[in-house]
Amino acid sequence: MAETHYLADWQPYPFRITETRLEFDLAPRGTRVRSGIGFHRELPGDLVLDGVGLNSQVIAINGLPLTESQFRIQDEQLIIASDALPGDDFTFMAEVLIDPETNTALEGLYLSGGMFCTQCEAQGFRKITWYPDRPDVMAPFRVTIRSDLPVLLSNGNPVSQQDGVATWHDPWPKPAYLFALVAGDLVAVSDSFTTASGRHVDLHVRTRPGDQEYAGFAMESLKKSMKWDEEVYGREYDLDVFNLVAVDDFNMGAMENKGLNIFNSKLVLASAETATDLDYERIEGVIGHEYFHNWTGNRITCRDWFQLCLKEGLTVFRDQQFTSDMRSAAVKRIGDVQLLRGRQFREDAGPLAHPPRPDHYQEINNFYTATVYEKGAEVIGMLKRLVGDDGYRSALDLYFDRHDGQACTIEDWLAVFQDATGRDLSQFKHWYTDAGTPRLTMVEDWQDGRLTLRFAQHTAPTPGQPDKPARVIPIALGLIGPNGDEVLPTTVLEMTEAQQEFSFDGLGARPVVSLLRGFSAPVTVSRQISADQQALLLAHDTDPFTRWEAGHDLALDSLIARISGAAAERHIEATTQVLADALTDPAFAALCLGLPGEDEIATAIAARGDTPDPAAIHVARETYLRDLASRHGAALSALYDATIEEEPYRPDAAGAARRSLRLACLSLLSRIDGGERAFVLFGTASSMTERFGALGQLVACGNDREALELLRHEFSDNRLVMDKWFMVQPLRANPETAVERARDLAARPDFDWKNPNRFRALLGGLSANHAAFHRADGAGYDFYADWLIRLDPVNPQTAARMSTAFETWTRHDDNLRARARAALQRIADVPGLSRNTSEMVTRILAAGA
Repeated sequence: MAETHYLADWQPYPFRITETRLEFDLAPRGTRVRSGIGFHRELPGDLVLDGVGLNSQVIAINGLPLTESQFRIQDEQLIIASDALPGDDFTFMAEVLIDPETNTALEGLYLSGGMFCTQCEAQGFRKITWYPDRPDVMAPFRVTIRSDLPVLLSNGNPVSQQDGVATWHDPWPKPAYLFALVAGDLVAVSDSFTTASGRHVDLHVRTRPGDQEYAGFAMESLKKSMKWDEEVYGREYDLDVFNLVAVDDFNMGAMENKGLNIFNSKLVLASAETATDLDYERIEGVIGHEYFHNWTGNRITCRDWFQLCLKEGLTVFRDQQFTSDMRSAAVKRIGDVQLLRGRQFREDAGPLAHPPRPDHYQEINNFYTATVYEKGAEVIGMLKRLVGDDGYRSALDLYFDRHDGQACTIEDWLAVFQDATGRDLSQFKHWYTDAGTPRLTMVEDWQDGRLTLRFAQHTAPTPGQPDKPARVIPIALGLIGPNGDEVLPTTVLEMTEAQQEFSFDGLGARPVVSLLRGFSAPVTVSRQISADQQALLLAHDTDPFTRWEAGHDLALDSLIARISGAAAERHIEATTQVLADALTDPAFAALCLGLPGEDEIATAIAARGDTPDPAAIHVARETYLRDLASRHGAALSALYDATIEEEPYRPDAAGAARRSLRLACLSLLSRIDGGERAFVLFGTASSMTERFGALGQLVACGNDREALELLRHEFSDNRLVMDKWFMVQPLRANPETAVERARDLAARPDFDWKNPNRFRALLGGLSANHAAFHRADGAGYDFYADWLIRLDPVNPQTAARMSTAFETWTRHDDNLRARARAALQRIADVPGLSRNTSEMVTRILAAGA
């Protein structure tokens, strides 16, 4: 069984590193790495260095090779006893051989299409050389690379560039997880940026030859990010050069290595012909995210991996602010909440629940989760709401001033807010230390012009945390009068007790409460609200989020009523107002026209104590979509025609909003025209956004063969478009045939399952098809388990993350539970299963014990 690491056991490293020098002689099957690491003792203790899979040629201290009796290698650590060290200051030297070509796990130094590249977060550097591979050990790096490849890159500023040799120096102390190296045949899209203080920075987006034509938007996104961080946070870039490299084989989205960001190519390369509006928005946001890490992650990093949300939650919050400023703040907020509910609420409610700052882990790669990232960002949003904009800015300025160059904790983070604002945050800290999603119950009492709201909060038990104290919950609300006027603008109530009440006097008529405006806290809500009140909020609420939420909840209630056999038409009627106002804010209208997904419906049914039936949910939702389209066919058709593309494609917010509304109309109209409009649009669309949107509808209608063949023929050599091609088929296919379709796709020679993007496209597409994955015969589970078993020995990190598709298995009926348990047990019983996947599957299985 894998070792469990506990926050309570953390101890400081006994040594400080004064400088790290590395030399690489690159070769696919025998890269030689020489290291010289200057140590200074600060505490008693042995010298302990981490290393995995290293063929050690030389181990030396101050140039003198050590004999085997002078050190020991134990549990992937090299240990030199304290009394064997020559004093408090010394240089450890090592020469090791590593094998990038066979490194299919894509951690450490590996090859991607002939390019050498690295991924060291969280613990990949130990696969490169012996080193204290922990985030609180920080040092400046000097790196020399030897290779016959034309481009040789590492962190920091270039020192020298000669034929076959390049030296880089990063003057800013950093932990090993931020080390990066790239070597390959690369071309660059280049530009420059002048910081607010006048520093000239050379910018390069580097790609494989032929891909540079797709990198222009990435460069513009980088420059926007740099300018925004100066203006909003006062943070300037601090090196002479910034390199961003697109890599095809990458487990993550991107990595914020100091001065050398490495990106999954799907988050760099884009053109109107190959990328959708969502791709463009994602590229802009992720480039911003990784750039913002320069200060919130690099200059100030986390002391240990338990504090991961310190850098990730804060940087997600910053990239959300950035995208809100670049595009529609209202639409961005709704999208963020949809993501949180779809991923993090599900995580919080199941066997994988953990606090934003966990107190233990077995495999740290398994904690790159929605709780750490998305909930971590929500916690910071609450903190900002509680202290105000000025308090937030003062606290952030103090954070950067006080902790620059340090590895910090959540306690350090909260302390700067307390010191800057004078606010006691001891109770607020529970948001970081306690798992689970609080349930907020509101009961209304109306008497003689006074509205009293009685709130109660409760957080259900989660693994290892049965009892939860009350949290600080900022409740932003307004009041809407029966005629649609706002009688109380947004007011923030601060709830600190398990039960608490608030009253509003002097009201002429009973208002409707617009609750949790802006989604002011990551909670679920229980309240009594009628369909007429929901329709009133949908038509008149001044807060975009709660207006959308009213329509969303009205639709959800209608769908659940349909599944139980009851009639429910109020949402279909209320949609009339949405369509009438649609062109005023097309992106918002598109969101309002979208129905809750099948997984969300299943979650809501389970929350009410019933057992969801995936097949029945699918049928009810499709029937409802047809009824909605039939009722509003004329209005939908008029909007579809009114939003036709008349100008050349531009990936801006206005164009994306218009296209999102057109495709939302197409989705509904395709339910009643058999895909006729979608077929025409596929053939005439001038952008991949509309073309791919049309293709999804054709797959759903079963009228896709010609379109799929045309797209494959045109883009067979474009790996990113082909990823979409592999994904859309199992995602949108009829649930009765989707598994067989996925099986046929997996047998194709161009299904490169060792590439994480291609694997995630096919398997992720299937698992997102709720009724197909949870098919009654268990075929979805079995197919998925087969491929996780196959992938695990090749890429355990990706296999473990994909296993979360099973995390809701216990909410289904006995048949599905038995089939899911059998599939999970089959994975768990595989001899030699990685600790990554073993931990995840064991925790998921434990939910059904």
